[in-house]
Amino acid sequence: MLDGSDVSVVLRGGVQTRSRTWDFVRWFTDAWMGCPLRVEDGCTEAELAAAEADLGFQLPAALREGFELFGRRDDLTRQQDPLVRPSGLYVDEALSGVLVFRRENQDCACWGIPLDEIEQDDPPVVVESQEGWLPFFDRMSLAWVELVLSESLFGADSLYDACELPDTLVSNLQARYARVDLPDHPMWASKDDSPVRWYAAPGRLVRRDGIEDQSWIHARGRTPADLETIRAELPGPWVC
Repeated sequence: MLDGSDVSVVLRGGVQTRSRTWDFVRWFTDAWMGCPLRVEDGCTEAELAAAEADLGFQLPAALREGFELFGRRDDLTRQQDPLVRPSGLYVDEALSGVLVFRRENQDCACWGIPLDEIEQDDPPVVVESQEGWLPFFDRMSLAWVELVLSESLFGADSLYDACELPDTLVSNLQARYARVDLPDHPMWASKDDSPVRWYAAPGRLVRRDGIEDQSWIHARGRTPADLETIRAELPGPWVC
């Protein structure tokens, strides 16, 4: 049984299996979102079968299982760069075809699975950028964890803030927050905003985009008091 409110502790050792992803999502939904997953939060078999019929192939197990578990939970999946609904899944013909499952909110980027990897249970994910398609994660199960963290981060309303982090405060971040055990991954916007790294402490979650010069951090507290603690520990020019 997962417990506590520290994402870095719960994800210690990384996400090695799909079942670990689903355990994390259940824990996060309960511990951070205050509303445990319900049966009706998942997409139905009929929805997924219809999507597969339209596409002409079966969805990879890791993609299908995520939809089945929480594909209708907009607070986890559709706040900033939304998860595509099953009926909206489509193939981008670039690079011999990519199955697109997530889109940036202004259609500046998208995330997908290369068709030549589509028969894997837990295939790699790519992200579109100004430089074309880039490797994002080597497994879809990792991409689900990032999607849930990012979407819940940006949908947190009064629990969210962001700032440009001066180099002088990087030591504060590294001293007070533990790295979340997710691999570095690219930010679609630019090389300067990459890599993306996650940090956490009890009740506090921070995403750092870029590591050179001044990087941006996005923060969420589990409670308003937790967010105020982040602001105090990292006294940058917060925008909210």
